Amino acid sequence: MMSIIIPVLNEEHGIFNLLELLKDRASDPQKLEFIVVDGGSIDNTVSEVQRFSSSFQDLTVKCVDSAKGRGVQLHNGSLAASHDIFYFLHADSHPPKDFDSYILKAIAAGHPAGCFRMRFRSWHWWLIIIGWFSRFSWKASRGGDQSQYITRELYHQIGGYDTTVPIYEDYLLINKLYEIDTYHVIQKWLTTSARRYEEVGVLKLQWFYLTIYWKKRSGSSIDEIYEYYLKWCGVSKDAVEQVSD
Repeated sequence: MMSIIIPVLNEEHGIFNLLELLKDRASDPQKLEFIVVDGGSIDNTVSEVQRFSSSFQDLTVKCVDSAKGRGVQLHNGSLAASHDIFYFLHADSHPPKDFDSYILKAIAAGHPAGCFRMRFRSWHWWLIIIGWFSRFSWKASRGGDQSQYITRELYHQIGGYDTTVPIYEDYLLINKLYEIDTYHVIQKWLTTSARRYEEVGVLKLQWFYLTIYWKKRSGSSIDEIYEYYLKWCGVSKDAVEQVSD
């Protein structure tokens, strides 16, 4: 029925709980396929996935090894999927109760791709505003943390995730769907972690995201955006390439 694809890297402290939450919130977990795509974790992430699989042997659970990189991991998850509906989910996002049923109803109603509206697990005023705007169909209100459902047929039709880019993979896929006027926002709340905002600072990180958005809209290439991202993080491109070699 549906393959849930979760890219992970060093998520030992949360992956078991996430899989258990998905099981508990699904209307029919036996009809789901849980695919965790590991990008080379050096902690106990894979062991935790195996522990979940052993604890709930009536469920279909796969742990897929992949090169690091969210776009690559997401696409490799799609290649391992058995079902014809893909549900791509970040490891710190929690979909609503009966999420699988809502997705199936949306597809049956003629909406083959889309997401849930989102709110952060935080009471910061700015994050509340961001979540409020996620109910609208505007492309500017979209993001990977809202999750992404899509039929296998449409995923292949638009070329899937770009595995050649180091960042921006979620937005590139979303852009393709908006270009063909095929995007639907399910009006149920998904919640996501505000961990990154709390670590960096809410307004500082939001300014960074807005800058990236406007750079892309103004015609900057992915390489140029990646250079800006690395500079903002205080990392050189040469250092990243040395680690990858």
